[in-house]
Amino acid sequence: MPTAYEYPAPTPLGYFAALVGDDDALPLFEAATSIAQDEYPDLDVQQVLGDVDQMLARVRRRCAADAGPLQRLRTLNQFFFRDMGFGGNVNNYYDPDNSFLNAVLRTRRGIPITLAVLWLELAQGLGLKAKGVNFPGHFMVKVNLPNGQVVIDPFTGQSLSREDLSERLEPYKRRNGLVDDFDVPVGLYLQAATPRDILARLLRNLKEIHRTQEDWLRLIAVLDRLLILLPDAWIEYRDRGLAWAEMGDVRLAVADLETYVEHADDALDRETISHRLQELRRAPN
Repeated sequence: MPTAYEYPAPTPLGYFAALVGDDDALPLFEAATSIAQDEYPDLDVQQVLGDVDQMLARVRRRCAADAGPLQRLRTLNQFFFRDMGFGGNVNNYYDPDNSFLNAVLRTRRGIPITLAVLWLELAQGLGLKAKGVNFPGHFMVKVNLPNGQVVIDPFTGQSLSREDLSERLEPYKRRNGLVDDFDVPVGLYLQAATPRDILARLLRNLKEIHRTQEDWLRLIAVLDRLLILLPDAWIEYRDRGLAWAEMGDVRLAVADLETYVEHADDALDRETISHRLQELRRAPN
């Protein structure tokens, strides 16, 4: 039994819940780093934060005291993409390690969103007005400068013009019927993503990898985090329930699918999931 001065360490899930409880004080980089504790149980998150603080100190030393925002941005990009060699993992894009910031720091390879989270931590540490952007199909970062806005692809370090962005949007717009009268300006796709939005996109990337690989245990771990982050995301209850069913845990599968059916009144698959629920209830315990 712990003494008055000894408290049990929080579980990884409890730690994550404490980090994401308040939108106004959500530490994006720390919360994103902590996701890797599911795969790396001995991960020291504070050590990772310390390593990034050292990187920030290095890039700060390269900036003159009177450097303006544009010069600081150029210095950061030179340091991050060229000197440190961070970039996209083009050879193994769907490796789960690309979603774990401790692994990205070690290999200097990642996917757009993890590279963006790391880049944003450094950019904001340099005093830049930098934000993440939930651009369709490819996470971006943007920086507001005195003379305008710069949009950067964190996978390559390339600055993108409005024409570049429009070109990248074309396949998405065609797939979703957003053409002619239904077209919308590029600027609407460049709104800043909140830390909660960014974490959700990061977790859903991992979710898709584990679901494709039918790695149900890892999928459930990701869904546990998603439901802490987004308690009203009823579709995640559905997916966790189906994963529990694949694992053979009927009780937990039924509990999650009941929650989904109860709240997803207008869902197109509500009847299908209700039938699955009936099957599970009839299954022998």
